[in-house]
Amino acid sequence: MNHVSHLTEHDATAPVARNGVPTTHPLRRADDRPPPRATVSLVVPARNEARNIPWVFEQIPDCVDEVILVDGDSRDATVHMARHCLPAVRHVAQSGPGKGNALRTGFLAASGDYIVMIDADGSMLPGEIPHYLHFLDHGYDFVKGSRFIAGGGSLDITRIRRWGNQALLTAVNRLYGASLTDLCYGFCAFRRSFLDDLDLHSTGFEIETEMIAHALCSGLRIAEVPSLELPRRSGRSNLHALSDGRRVLRTLISERPGARTAP
Repeated sequence: MNHVSHLTEHDATAPVARNGVPTTHPLRRADDRPPPRATVSLVVPARNEARNIPWVFEQIPDCVDEVILVDGDSRDATVHMARHCLPAVRHVAQSGPGKGNALRTGFLAASGDYIVMIDADGSMLPGEIPHYLHFLDHGYDFVKGSRFIAGGGSLDITRIRRWGNQALLTAVNRLYGASLTDLCYGFCAFRRSFLDDLDLHSTGFEIETEMIAHALCSGLRIAEVPSLELPRRSGRSNLHALSDGRRVLRTLISERPGARTAP
């Protein structure tokens, strides 16, 4: 608690004048310490991202306490480069193929109060992480980035990806009674205590949609923050717009409210 709010709530400790002589009191009592800061785990799934890891890791802010690299059996020097750039990085091998499996592996290994997920290709700015944590600190349970609200944007999205994202966004808002502004963007943060509520099972890119769908169904308090998507710094993307889009749509339909109990 800063000094201003402390004086507002505990005005008995403010300086008081006695016979015209001000008496000073400590601004903070010995037992009035601020609560401990929430710890933050950053989960970074990676497969053959050795060229991009240095840029990503050098951008990680000091508020991150733990970095978990989930390696998808890389054939290049991804793991070596990660350890060179950040000796304290935790390397975890994913147990199966797919981004969904990588993220679930990383989430289970995380020890922080908050979990942040970010791609290893340099398309997301680690410097934005404090904005996500701000909303978690102020009562929200799940925070997702949006490229389509004021302050956000994309330097990488193609016309077909934009169209597909808009169609899927319309679907999620109608099926779930939501008012989201972006769907197919995997820069998210959440409270680790709600990992069981997210109930994740997906193995591919659709896990990002599964997370949002289950967060909505579980009644979690969701916030969107503006985020700027950059072009991949090096290499080719593993994203396939049409096939991954179909998987996202199937996830939205199968996980919609009442779908699991319907005959």
